[in-house]
Amino acid sequence: MTRADPITSLQNPQLKRLVRLHARRGREQEGVILIEGARELSRALAAGVLPIEVFSCPELHSPEAAEVAPLLPTALSLLSPAAFEKVSGRENPDGLLAVAPRPDVALPDLAGDAVVVVLDGLEKPGNVGAILRTADASGAAAVLVLGRGADPYGPNVIRASQGSVFALPVVALDEDEAHGYLAAQGCVTVACTPDAPHVYWDAPLTGRLALLLGTEHGGLPAHWRQAGNGGGLSGDGLSVRIPMTVGSAADSLNVATAAALVLFECARQRRDGAGR
Repeated sequence: MTRADPITSLQNPQLKRLVRLHARRGREQEGVILIEGARELSRALAAGVLPIEVFSCPELHSPEAAEVAPLLPTALSLLSPAAFEKVSGRENPDGLLAVAPRPDVALPDLAGDAVVVVLDGLEKPGNVGAILRTADASGAAAVLVLGRGADPYGPNVIRASQGSVFALPVVALDEDEAHGYLAAQGCVTVACTPDAPHVYWDAPLTGRLALLLGTEHGGLPAHWRQAGNGGGLSGDGLSVRIPMTVGSAADSLNVATAAALVLFECARQRRDGAGR
């Protein structure tokens, strides 16, 4: 179903509201998220996230957007190309943008050799989104987002995750809640830090783990580094590092790259263990 008479005025109040929703404060005031793009909308729908408003510009539709638009469970408000480009967060939009309620995601009860990713204070949406995508691809059970870094349901994180943010539990919470949850679930903490004694591929990364990742400039806070050394959570904590080639100018890796290496090493060790 499509509402007639496309919005063309760039001063339209609906457009101004959509622009405000690109800011975290605007989304938090309304309790909503912005989902842009056919792929992201498809994955949101598959996860049961139902848009309450959808804005469409058929002139900008990609083939994928043209297929997804008729499947959306709410009326489409038409925008002219200029109007859509005003509210889009992308250089080459595909003509679909939705407003949806912010997901209310519960912390899962873990089973078996689950891996939980803990992100402390990460600020760049691209890094958070890339880690969510990798967590989904590697079979992680959940992602915990701590601090006032990037909004895990911000439009740029959703885009960088390619919609994977909707495919697994992603929960924003404070440090005390995270500590309590991980301890109650019996997670052994694995702190990723450049001064760790263990190279990540030599460390035992099977069992129920919480993979701890901090910012690139500040690293993990002291209390998480302590947890990585067996200080306070269930089990014996570990600290792991990714070795750098001697003589290399690089002294660290992008946090999303580091997360991918360690997460897939966790998956490899589980695969090899299951095959024995």
